Parts: sequence; C-alpha cells; structure tokens
Amino acid sequence: MIDKQLIVSKSGALEDGNHHYPSQTITETLTNGFFTLNEKGVVQYWNRAAEQITGVAASEAVGSNLWKQFRNIIPKELFKLEHYTQSENEPGHFEKYWGKMDAWYNVITYHCGDTISVSFKTSNLPHPEFSKNPKEQLKILSELYRYVTEITNDCLWEWNLLEAEIFWIDGGHKRIFGYEVENALLPQLFWENCIHPDDKERVLTRLHKFFFTGTTILWEDEYRFRKADGSYAYVLDRGHIIYNEEKQALRMIGATRDITEQVILENKLAEERLTKQREITDAVLTAQENERKVIGNELNENLNQMLAVIKWNIQIALADKDKSDVCLKKSSDYLLKTMQDIRRIYKSIVVPDIHTTGLFDNIDNLLENLNKPSPLKITFTNESIDEEEDLGEKLQLDIYRIVQEQLNNIVKHAQAANAHVYLYKLASDIILLITDDGQGTDLQVKKTGVGIINIKSRAELYGGIVTQISNPGEGYTLKVVFSNLVND
Repeated sequence: MIDKQLIVSKSGALEDGNHHYPSQTITETLTNGFFTLNEKGVVQYWNRAAEQITGVAASEAVGSNLWKQFRNIIPKELFKLEHYTQSENEPGHFEKYWGKMDAWYNVITYHCGDTISVSFKTSNLPHPEFSKNPKEQLKILSELYRYVTEITNDCLWEWNLLEAEIFWIDGGHKRIFGYEVENALLPQLFWENCIHPDDKERVLTRLHKFFFTGTTILWEDEYRFRKADGSYAYVLDRGHIIYNEEKQALRMIGATRDITEQVILENKLAEERLTKQREITDAVLTAQENERKVIGNELNENLNQMLAVIKWNIQIALADKDKSDVCLKKSSDYLLKTMQDIRRIYKSIVVPDIHTTGLFDNIDNLLENLNKPSPLKITFTNESIDEEEDLGEKLQLDIYRIVQEQLNNIVKHAQAANAHVYLYKLASDIILLITDDGQGTDLQVKKTGVGIINIKSRAELYGGIVTQISNPGEGYTLKVVFSNLVND
C-alpha cells in the first residue's frame, strides 16, 4: 500500500524518502520516437529517442515546420500524416518502408483539436541507446514501474497534469480496449471523451477535488470507458498523484483495469437476489391471502351456517315446549362442534407456545389433528436432538411451520396413504425429512408453488438447503438441511 507522498525537490528530482529518480516524463525514458505538432506542422515536442532515430536534435526540431524543413532527413511517409489523422479523437496506425534507410517504420498518430501526436519506431534501430548512463536509465525505469505495479499491471499510463497529456504505456490499451496505441502520448481530452456521458461529470468533478487537496496520494474510481469498437467497458482506474513542494499536482502514474465481467456478474447476482426476494414476497402475500380465504370460507360456509342452525333450534325450543329438549340438545351439540372448529382454525394460525410446549409435542399435536379427519396415516420420529440445546425457539417455530406447510400439501394434493416426518441430527447438521407414498410429481415440469417457496424462504433464514425428490407415481420426499446453527 502506498502511504508516502512523492514531491519534486528543488533539485528537480522526485523523492519519497526512500527512493529518488529524475523528474523526467516517461516519454524521455522509453525507446519510441515521439513528437507533437500543431495544426501548421510546427514541432511542439521532440523526445530523445526521436533525436536518436532521426538524427535531428530537439533544439533544432522544436519550433520548426516539419513539413518544410526536414524533408531530406525524415522519411517522406511521415509527411503524409494528414492522410492518417483525418478521424479526430481516434488514433491511427500504419507501417511504411523507407528505402533510403532500408528500414520499416511503425507509426502511431493521434489528431485532436490543433495537435498531432506521433509515436514511431524503426526496424534498424529498435533500441536506441540514448542514455549515457545505462544504469541510471535502468534505475529510472525500475522506479517508475515499481510505483505502477503497486497499483496494477493491466493498462498502464502516466498523466502530465500541467500539459493535460496522458501517455499510454506499452500495449495494455491496445490489448484490452482495442486502440492501436502503444507508448503514445494522447491529449487528456481523448480520455475524457471516452468516458460514458452518464459518468463523465461525476468522474471529472471527483478527480479535480483530489488534485486540489494537495495531499491526497491515491485516486480511484469506477466508470464506463468507450472501447475502439464503440462499446463500453466497466473499468477501475487507479493512480498515484505526484506533487511539488507547493502541493501542486504535477503528474499521476496509474493503471486502468477492465472489470466488465465482474460488474456484469455482480449485476446478475443482484438481479437474481431481487427476483428471489420478489418471489418470496409474492409467496408470503399469496399465502396470507389464501389463509384469509380459507378462514373466510370456514366462517361463512361452516361456522356461520352452524350458528344459524343453533339459532333456529333455539327459536323452535322457545316456541314449542314439546320440542324444547330435543332442540336444545341439538343446539348444544352444534355449539360444541362450532367451538371445536374455532379451536381448529386457531391452531392452524397460532402455534402453541414453543417455550412451554416444545417442538416435538407441537408436531405430535399437529399430526393428531390431521390424522383424525383423514384416512392418511402420519407418523413422526426424532433422533439425537435435544430441543433446548440444539434448537432455538425461532428455529423450532420455523421447523414447525415447514412441517405444517408440507403436511397440508400432502393432505390436499398427494393422495397418499402414509406420510412420515423424520427430524434428526447428523454431526452439527439438523436434518428434516418429510416423505409420502402418494402420486408424486415431475419436478422438471411442475411449477414451483407458494408452499415450497415459503418452505425455502424459512429454511434460507438459517442457511438451510432444501432438496426435493419425486417422480410420478413414486411419492415425494422433502429434505431440509440446517448447517452451522447458532442456538438463540
């Protein structure tokens, strides 16, 4: 982690207390020839590699018109740059053979506004030895790359903040984003124009705030970057800001990383989570509506009719003393039945106090109530589980609800003769199995119902995994595994 601020000393060197190298830009340390021209062809910059390759000194080149004054010593193909820079804001690339020098020239050009930037190398002088001190040259490059590799090794760049120019180092931007640019200086405007319009203002505003602090060392931001084919990549851009003694930001060395796959995956996972949450919410609301509908039907079609019969018998008893005893007896029987139905509805909605009754007794009571009116025979077995030690009260309640939900599904849909609930402990896992010998189902075809969604949502509260096993005519098995539980 970089935790020291680089400053430019009065001697003109970059220092951070432990390292030291001359404060020259990367364009002066790399072997590509590099120069910039204005719209009239006047040279604005000429690096040392350009001096070595062409034999033209920077002092002679800068301020001179390239098209007029160097026709005899610079390959004539370079004078056709206008043909390769017609598309403003897009880099151009070409290779040409210069017979006079018996060499191939590899040229990258960029035209933005009134400036043309040119980076070139030649086959007969691929590595010009322009440094008088190779050890110092190696030290400079090592120091530069040390700072860059502390950030990343994807698409490396150096930004001259005073000149508003960015140097794309090596071939990262070509490899990742498709631009035919390698070791070339580009105007800051090109980079800005590559930022997605929806991200541009945010990125630039935040970046300028970093520069104006005079103390912030690391800048980092995520945004969408336009590739050469016009599509956009999600990128993470990070840079190390270099200041002078007056706390003015001079340069920034950094790297751009393509994180498109990561962002797409994160967005996909977020969408899946949202979809799942919607399903759970819909299942909960549907279950509530179904429960209300059942209760409404019970009240209206059953209990209300029973109360009407009770009222009718009481009226007969009051009007006819001879039938009074019989009618009152019927009213008493109907009233008892009504009370039992109300209690049954209550039990289906409200679980008896887990703390008082316990999970196992509640499941036994549930099975007893389900077995009475149905030919279905349901049994329950628990093994190696201590209710108080292994199961918290909330988990007991949710296990009860899962059992209740699944048994109701079996009673309504399975057409089974037998069902079994098996709850046991295996190592640190609590496992719930509910099986029946009913008609089964094709899990590849059957749409997931509200019941199973409710079961899964309850299980997932504890990191539970729900598995269904079934085939047509072969019954059904529901398995829920609770792992790494913390007793509440």
